[in-house]
Amino acid sequence: MEIKWQVESDSEKSIKRFLATKGVSHRLYSELKRRGRVLVNEQIVPFDYALTSGEQLTVIFPPEGSDADVAGSDGELEVVAETAHYLLLNKPAGLNTVPGPANSTDTLVNRVKGHWRAVKSPDRKPHIITRLDRFSSGLVLVAHDILTNNLFVQQQDQHQLEKIYLAIVAGQLPDDHGVIEAPLAQSPTGFQQVVTATGKAAKTEYWVEKRLPQATVVRVKLHTGRTHQIRAHFASIGHPLLGDELYQGPMDQGIERQALHAWQLSFMEPYTGVKQSFTASIPEDLANIIK
Repeated sequence: MEIKWQVESDSEKSIKRFLATKGVSHRLYSELKRRGRVLVNEQIVPFDYALTSGEQLTVIFPPEGSDADVAGSDGELEVVAETAHYLLLNKPAGLNTVPGPANSTDTLVNRVKGHWRAVKSPDRKPHIITRLDRFSSGLVLVAHDILTNNLFVQQQDQHQLEKIYLAIVAGQLPDDHGVIEAPLAQSPTGFQQVVTATGKAAKTEYWVEKRLPQATVVRVKLHTGRTHQIRAHFASIGHPLLGDELYQGPMDQGIERQALHAWQLSFMEPYTGVKQSFTASIPEDLANIIK
């Protein structure tokens, strides 16, 4: 992988310090020194080279290669956006995001590997940034390489990566806008998350999009990223998602999976700093209920 940066100041003469300002971690820099190369104005230079304003630094990271234990799949992918550094997909409900004991050959990761194999990508090790439960649909962001993964993780930590979901919850929410702020932890007796004083802080904000006779369509923003956060939070206030059997959601409203869709995603393009915003089409099962 090759990345080019323009040196705009003499204040960071060290290549290591300059790369640190671009999000290159100490571990990545060590791997770069061991197996990569750096060039200034298209000429190979040593790693102790002193940078000067106006120069162009080119960094050639060593290839990651492919994880031989993860097979590629030719299953269908709905590509929302694709660049040399990331892939944005609209995942269908029912498809696992990552391989596991129950399915190791046809998950989203397997399909991404198959896609990159088909287009002869030099790196075929997908890095999942925004993971979804099997029966949730919508946007999944995949980094093409470990540096891009590192930069997106930093955006998540700094709350620069904004995720908006569309959900349909049981009953009528009393307010058109609300915030659920309650700590979550895994139940000692099951797989679900429960509100408990000893849990991790969790904050969910929502806006009512449409009121249905027996349900409410909401736009949801996550301020934290806990497991099952949206599902557990709405269940905790007596409004579980339609079709969400794990959280006692109603199963007779025309949908048999949790009515949750990763609808919109915004982030800063890691190498240009330009804000990118994307929307995933609403799947048919949710659209039919909303109509």
